[in-house]
Amino acid sequence: MSLITVIGRGHSGTRAISHTLSESGVYMGDQLNVSGDLLPPDDLYEACRVMAKYVVHKGGVEWDFSKLHTMLIDPRFIELVESYLSSVLSSDAKHRGWKLPETTLIYPWIVRMFPDIKYILWTRDPRDSIIGSHLTDDLGDFGIAYEKKDDIRYKRAVSWKYQREIIKATPLPKKTIRVRFEDFVLNQEETLDRLEQFLGFSLAKTPVRRDPIGRWKTDDQTHNFPFFHEDIVSEGYQTDAGHEEDL
Repeated sequence: MSLITVIGRGHSGTRAISHTLSESGVYMGDQLNVSGDLLPPDDLYEACRVMAKYVVHKGGVEWDFSKLHTMLIDPRFIELVESYLSSVLSSDAKHRGWKLPETTLIYPWIVRMFPDIKYILWTRDPRDSIIGSHLTDDLGDFGIAYEKKDDIRYKRAVSWKYQREIIKATPLPKKTIRVRFEDFVLNQEETLDRLEQFLGFSLAKTPVRRDPIGRWKTDDQTHNFPFFHEDIVSEGYQTDAGHEEDL
């Protein structure tokens, strides 16, 4: 019996992998929305606010997550997460899992609660990711401190960066695979092969659209920020200067 979760910011294409897992026989919970999110989400949202109290904002786009890795996990947090995941945790299905983008906001404590499960770390070019709106656009709604500005694209960019940094700051779980949304769309068979080897069972091939890739190239609003550059390069995405790796 295996337990799987998808870690990726909202509007990063995580519905594609959630639907793939569901179509492949993975039980993803009693109630799902069209994006493949496990519902209702309220307890997990509150768990985000509980954990956020222990994150220190250092200014700009820097946060100190170190306390999360050593302190005792707040008992209220455990209670809320177990309540949210009750249908998944109580299932006797051979393969179980869940997907909710806000899980990324509590990734350090999820890893500590579930050190032996399988983690799919999902990413997407931030310039595409921030074009669309998501519930996590304003981190303050989840109790997370940051420098606020009256600019929705800036808020989305900071949200993307925060979630990227919280993943980077967390010791890698024992069973982890990294997947780019772009690879899942443009090289689906090869990416499914990688996922199958990681998960240990066959995956269904679900329809994917290519048009979400590279939308930033025709976007007429702000979609790039200086603090994206390091991650754009490290993930092999095309830079504004035209350099391209892997895509």
